[in-house]
Amino acid sequence: MKMALQDRAMGDDARANEGRRVSKFALSGFVLGAGSIAVLAVSASGYRLGWWPVGTALSLAEWAVYSAIIGLAVSAIGVVLSRPGAGRRGFVLGLLGIAASLPLVAIAAQWQYAARTYPPINDISTDTEDPPVFWDMPNPTEYPGARNAAVQRAAYPDLAPLILTAAPGQAYALALALAKEKGWEIVADEPKDGRIEAVDRSLLYGFRDEIIIRVSSSGSGSRVDLRSRSRIGRIDRGVNAKRIRAFLAALKETAGQVRP
Repeated sequence: MKMALQDRAMGDDARANEGRRVSKFALSGFVLGAGSIAVLAVSASGYRLGWWPVGTALSLAEWAVYSAIIGLAVSAIGVVLSRPGAGRRGFVLGLLGIAASLPLVAIAAQWQYAARTYPPINDISTDTEDPPVFWDMPNPTEYPGARNAAVQRAAYPDLAPLILTAAPGQAYALALALAKEKGWEIVADEPKDGRIEAVDRSLLYGFRDEIIIRVSSSGSGSRVDLRSRSRIGRIDRGVNAKRIRAFLAALKETAGQVRP
């Protein structure tokens, strides 16, 4: 008798759930969130495959962000309306919509923050008076000049050449090995000139940043200069300065572990 009552109660609950409609907010938010991811993936893939220029790719990315923002808001409403005990189904769907939308919204917010925080330059060098010169890049333009240098010094006063006790040849070999370890595409390897040119690509779109490492003698040791610039765009959101810091810190650590 007890089991029969439990089965009847479960059946009543199942019929009640079947009678509850799925929240349109939860469903719409999920569609918008999933759609934003799809649009971003298409935007990046199309650019990498050469289907459209960077302007089209970024325009698609912008629409993906708009979709994610709306999807996040709509999904949140859907979660409230379909929470356990409410009159609509779709609670899990709403959560999935939030999970799909939130990462893209967070990335867009971080991009905007970085664009407003870092200076509007995209060519950074540890030596602004005699910056390393690109010779083997498709567009080997000169360093932007005094204004760029002044803005850089104000924004990144810590950037400076790395002085090592290792001989120039040894420092060059360590720098080249580290560049390869980081997965950079080596464009020029000129040990006689102490010059390494390489390309690093962004994770999503594969945007190319150009890097030159210059190794020269300094007393009984060596001096390592680094210049990093973005091939596309006028701002870099601090990426080039961050790359220089990370590389020189890693090189200093590696050189310290090697006997002269």
